[in-house]
Amino acid sequence: MTQLTGTELTRSLIAFDTISPPGNEADCARHIAGLLEPAGFRITWHDWQPGRPNLIATLPATETATRDAIVYSGHLDTVPLGRAEWGFDPFAGQISDGRLYGRGSSDMKSGVAACIMAGLALAREPVRQAEVRLIFSAAEETGCEGALGLAGRPDLLGSCAALIVAEPTDNRPFVGHKGALWLSLVHRGVTAHGSMPEKGRNAILAACASIETLRGFDFGVTAHPVMGGPSLNVGTMSAGMNVNSVPDLARVGVDIRSTVGQSNAGIRDALAAALDDGVEIATLTDMDHVYTDPDDPWMKRVFATVAEVTGTAPEIETATYFTDASVLKPAMGDPATLIMGPGAMAMAHQTDEYCETALMDPCIEVFTRLGRAHIL
Repeated sequence: MTQLTGTELTRSLIAFDTISPPGNEADCARHIAGLLEPAGFRITWHDWQPGRPNLIATLPATETATRDAIVYSGHLDTVPLGRAEWGFDPFAGQISDGRLYGRGSSDMKSGVAACIMAGLALAREPVRQAEVRLIFSAAEETGCEGALGLAGRPDLLGSCAALIVAEPTDNRPFVGHKGALWLSLVHRGVTAHGSMPEKGRNAILAACASIETLRGFDFGVTAHPVMGGPSLNVGTMSAGMNVNSVPDLARVGVDIRSTVGQSNAGIRDALAAALDDGVEIATLTDMDHVYTDPDDPWMKRVFATVAEVTGTAPEIETATYFTDASVLKPAMGDPATLIMGPGAMAMAHQTDEYCETALMDPCIEVFTRLGRAHIL
């Protein structure tokens, strides 16, 4: 029987349509469970929604555990295909010129495959002094919803000493990522006939005043030496029913990425103080930043292992996007956390998404070595 490779496993995962919404991660999760359970993993299901489970697979220690678990994590859902026509079948896992194409190939079924392959390798170790746990979540792409549901079940989630989240990083080891605070700013006015604007109160003009305030908003923090400073983007605006009426409602969508030294709650309070009193602020997404000191002993091991496997000493970096680590890290006892995966960051959510097949084996090797060092 031919031994399963990380690339072939990724292809099998791509074949499952897990576009969110609706997600439908169940079949993909059952496929994964069918690989892990015969290897000795105990499978636990958490049904976040019907047909959208979180999967927890636990490989027990072979003797009394001397340290807490190492956890590998990824999400099974993907984003929609978009309107542009694809040059490759998004669910066929075609390989061309060293690139594996398909929706989720980079974000993040190649990373999920790397976690599984490392888990299967660790299951073959005759002695394990710590648990190995794989957590595969639903509905990450819509705001880490599956992980948030799981965070409310500490009896299922447990704690850990080290957490690896296999999001696409081109195999660069990231020590964290920025937080995300998405807000909807609601402006209410008074409608009137467009020929008599003085009879109304224009919500669009109020929204424009808010946008001008946001343009010059001072977060009042110094840029972090690794993660950098915070950012603010006005991403959406909706207002007005017809051209000949004064609009009485305008919404502005704001995407803020927070950094070390900030809290999303503090940012929200500062914005509320800067905006006009009549602006209603609704929180859409609230994810804290994630950061592990590069001098942490386990993180030093990560960097040494990546250097050994790749032959290149990695730089200390963080991601701009957020991950399930925002939820899992605090829920699992604030372990040292690595963001690393074989997927291409630049290809996440893209038409004709692909990952480089050459990055699969090095990532699996890094994950396996880190796990082996932890459990032996």
